[in-house]
Formats: sequence, C-alpha cells, structure tokens
Amino acid sequence: MIFDEPLITSPLAMGLIVFACAFGGALLGLRLRAVLPEHHLSTDSKDIVKLGIGLIATMSALVVSLLLASAKNSYDVQRSDLIQMSANVIVLDRLMAHYGPETRQAREQVRNSVGQALERLWPTDHARPTQLAPKTDSERFYDEIQALAPRDEAQRSLKAEALRLGLEIGRARWLLLEQKGASIPLPFLAVLTFWLAMIFTSFGIFAPANATVIATLLVCALSISGAIFLVLELDTPFGGLIHISSAPLRDPLALLGQ
Repeated sequence: MIFDEPLITSPLAMGLIVFACAFGGALLGLRLRAVLPEHHLSTDSKDIVKLGIGLIATMSALVVSLLLASAKNSYDVQRSDLIQMSANVIVLDRLMAHYGPETRQAREQVRNSVGQALERLWPTDHARPTQLAPKTDSERFYDEIQALAPRDEAQRSLKAEALRLGLEIGRARWLLLEQKGASIPLPFLAVLTFWLAMIFTSFGIFAPANATVIATLLVCALSISGAIFLVLELDTPFGGLIHISSAPLRDPLALLGQ
C-alpha cells in the first residue's frame, strides 16, 4: 500500500494562511475606508453590507463548529480503535502461546505486523513509505494458523478464536492506515478562508483606523485561525502537536512472541 499525500498542507501552515487572509482583509478594509467615496459608507450601505456579512458569518461559524465537533469525534474514535486493537493483539498472542510451541512462527508474524503498523502510523523519518510486499505478515499469519492441526477440542477452540481475533486486528489495522491522512479537502478550506477574509474586510471598512481597532481585529484573526489550526490538528491524529500516542501499541510489542 502507498499512502496518498495529504489533501491539505500542514495544520500550522494552513492556520498561518487563514490568519494572513483574515487580518490582511481587515487591513485592506481599513485602506478602502480611506479611499471609498462617502456615499459608499452611508448608513443604508452599512445596513445592507451588515446583513450580507451577517449571513456569511453565521455560515462560517456553523461550518467551523461542525468541523471541530467532527474532527474531535474522529480523533476519539481512532484512539479508541487503536486501544482496542492493542488489547486484541495481546489476547491473540496469549491464545497462541497457550495453544503450543507450533504457533511460534505465527506469533512472530503478528509481532512483525504490529511493527509495520507502528512504522506506518508513526514513521521515524519523513520518507515516503514503500509498498508492502505482495504477501504481508498478516497474510502469512493466516496461512500459519490455517495450517495448524488441532489435536483436541481445546486446540480447535483456540484456533477458531485466533482466526477471529486475527481478522479483527487486520481490519482495524487497515482502517487506521487508510484513515491516517487528512480528510478535509483543500477547496473546502479555500472557500471558508474566502468567507473569513470577506468578513474581516467588512470589519475594516466600517471601523475607524486606530490602535484599539487594529489590536481587536488582530486578536479576532488569531482566534479564528487558531480554531482552524485545532480542527486540522485533530483531523491528522497520527502527527502534529495533538496526536494519538503510540504507547498503546508500542508498549506490548516487546512482550509479543515471549
């Protein structure tokens, strides 16, 4: 498998872009206020602009809040799935150890598969991951378990449970790998950034150019860009500042196969 490139740039870079567009729009509005004819700044004009910007601001606030809730929910689900997969891996290893020494090779395949997942979810460098071999350790594990010849009912039960857990772990592993990248498309963020730039431009047009106004607009731009940064951080749970810890999967790795 080859991972696709992220749909967006890094969360920090995108947050800076949003800040630049929002605060730049505010400064542009302050500049336009100084050059626009007086009738463009009349009370009637202000009322119409405020109505339009109010609509855009409402849509923007709704979109940002929904994005934040969705990203947080996705983050929590993937963290829960990772912990569940880690528990299943430990149980599977203990089951095979209880089955007998003939499962030694299968247990080693499980350990290798977990190591591969760790490297792909939390790579040690920024090199692009290579393709998996045609026959992965997960597939070799299934072959090893299927080849077992149970001698009694207890071993037959252990074999069936090992196959079931192996399928669950494999499904969870591929889901985590497929969901590793960002899910918010760039055009969506571009439209949202445009809305925010228009809102801040209108703020600048109808605000007096003084230090208090500029400082207030600066704080507002930082706040909204911080919210976008937070959304994008949660949307990429295996990297960045707000990331899922590898400990639930890395800690049991040393115990597998023993």
